[in-house]
Amino acid sequence: MLLPTLAVITGLVALVWSAGLFIDGAKSVAQRFGMPPLLIGMLVIGFGTSAPEMVVSGLSAGQGNPGLALGNAFGSNITNIALILGITAVIRPLGVHSGVLKKELPILAIATGLVVLLMLDRVIGFYDALALLAVFIGLTIWSVREGGKQKRDSFGLSVDHTLCKPEGTITQPLIRLLIGLLFLVLSSQALVWGAVEIAGALGVSDVVIGLTVVAIGTSLPELASSVIAARKGDHEIAFGNVIGSNLFNTLAVTGIAGSIHAIEVDSVVLLRDLPVMGFLTLVLFVLGYGFGSGGGRINRFEGAFLLTCFVGYTGWLVSTAMAGQV
Repeated sequence: MLLPTLAVITGLVALVWSAGLFIDGAKSVAQRFGMPPLLIGMLVIGFGTSAPEMVVSGLSAGQGNPGLALGNAFGSNITNIALILGITAVIRPLGVHSGVLKKELPILAIATGLVVLLMLDRVIGFYDALALLAVFIGLTIWSVREGGKQKRDSFGLSVDHTLCKPEGTITQPLIRLLIGLLFLVLSSQALVWGAVEIAGALGVSDVVIGLTVVAIGTSLPELASSVIAARKGDHEIAFGNVIGSNLFNTLAVTGIAGSIHAIEVDSVVLLRDLPVMGFLTLVLFVLGYGFGSGGGRINRFEGAFLLTCFVGYTGWLVSTAMAGQV
């Protein structure tokens, strides 16, 4: 157990560091090529913060552990909403006024519903995965169009103010991007190996490890960027990080894993984890859209509610695992 535990700890630390380097390099390269700030926020930051989930899930599926990949994707979505937005809103209430983000909220809800429908037969097969990836590609095209035509959206202004800094040559950002990508792969490999070994030693499924340790670990980049943005008063970035990451996790991460290796879904995942993810996605939609209030908002009380949901879900997950369920 010692070596796998060290592999997980080292992998998580290196994963967070390399993800930050990768995001910073990707953002700078995109800015250097003239990408609008709104598009950087919608695509580059969303992709970058989900890069750990993508690499971990892809490696897990490729090594015959699709349960770890599925747990990572769904666990990250739950963690992003309940833990990350919860902590961020408790630190500083979040306001949401971006028209683009409000358009993405129902898209996220529909994408979550699509995954639920595809999983009702208890397997995400190759064609299910292709369907998810096709939706993801369509969403990416839509994002490019939205990012190009909307010039004054508040989310884009926040990204421009906080994240887009003048760059000189493209050499240094490109080096950061490549080094970050290299260490993302290496650290993810160590994390996957350690997680699988720990799951075997503890007698729990790799889904549980994916939903807990791996999901929280791969969500740390979102946590760091969201908290920093909220403390600076850039609410749109904190909120946009979660929406973008969850869309990538739901469609791209699950789709990539399912296209590599068919994912068999245990009944307890359908009865426990999917309802929790669906409920939290619905809560995010209601809070973020702000029906009739002129703008969405997550106050400290609502942030505390989200944190309570995370603690309750984690306790439920651990208790079912100790009882010998998935």
